Order: sequence, then structure tokens, then C-alpha cells
Amino acid sequence: MTISVGDTLPDATLIRLGASGPEAVSLGDLTKGRKVVIFAVPGAYTPTCSSAHVPSFIRTKAGFDAKGVDEIVCVSVNDPFVMKAWGEATGATAAGIGMLADADGSFTKAIGLDFTAPPAGLFGRSKRYALYAENGVVKTLHQEESPGTCEISGGESLLAAI
Repeated sequence: MTISVGDTLPDATLIRLGASGPEAVSLGDLTKGRKVVIFAVPGAYTPTCSSAHVPSFIRTKAGFDAKGVDEIVCVSVNDPFVMKAWGEATGATAAGIGMLADADGSFTKAIGLDFTAPPAGLFGRSKRYALYAENGVVKTLHQEESPGTCEISGGESLLAAI
């Protein structure tokens, strides 16, 4: 079942690379009592993710801040080492966007937004989406029909919707 507006996000564990190595991040703790934007990409370093999706949230970060959003995080079914390097390469980290790994894809599967595209070498990856949650409850969800497009899941579209 795909997550919908009004649903509560599962208390999944994601991973970030901290100063001492990989660190577990409880999604429940991250969202409790907070306004959080989560956007997900099919893969770090992939063309649309790098040239359109991440830059859209870098461009709109100040707008989300002005609307009281406490944190913006990017999630991908990749390892935390790749997510850290990609965040640095794209400027997302410098812009204050958190880069979280769903290393085994369990969060992505739990919300029903996983897909596989063997011709592209993508297995168990995340569909492209962006959501806004308050206290862990999904208030807005924008999901792309195709993983190669970034229109309704971009920062500008989500910002305009909240």
C-alpha cells in the first residue's frame, strides 16, 4: 500500500554518515513535533536527481525556512558513504539539506514507493517524490509518474503547495 496524505510515516531507521562513521537516524525522532520535508530520488549521482531534483530544494531552502519547515532531507536507496559524497558534490550539504541513506530500502518499501528498472540497473529503488509532514503525519505528497522526470516533486512545486 502506498502512503497517502493523512497517513503517519513509519518509524523507520535511516543512516547518515557522521564524524565517527555511520549513524542511525530514527524517522520518528526526526519528525516528532517538527515540520519536515522529505524528498526521495531513484539514485545518487543519477542525471535527473543531480541536475534537477536536488538543485530545486537548494533553490527553495529559504522559502521552506520562511514557512517554518524545520528540516529538509533527501532519501535514496544508497549507502551513507555515497549519500555524504553526493551531498557534498551537489552543494546540498552546504545548503543545509540532510542526506539520508535507506541502505536496505526498508523505508521505501514500507511506504510503498519502491520500484525496479532492470534496463537501467536500478533494483529496489525509490520512486521520485516529495512530501511535507507535520509531527510525522503526511500533509502533502507529490509523486512523479516517471522516475526520469522532476516536475511535481521539485522544490518549487512542494513549496507552493504548503
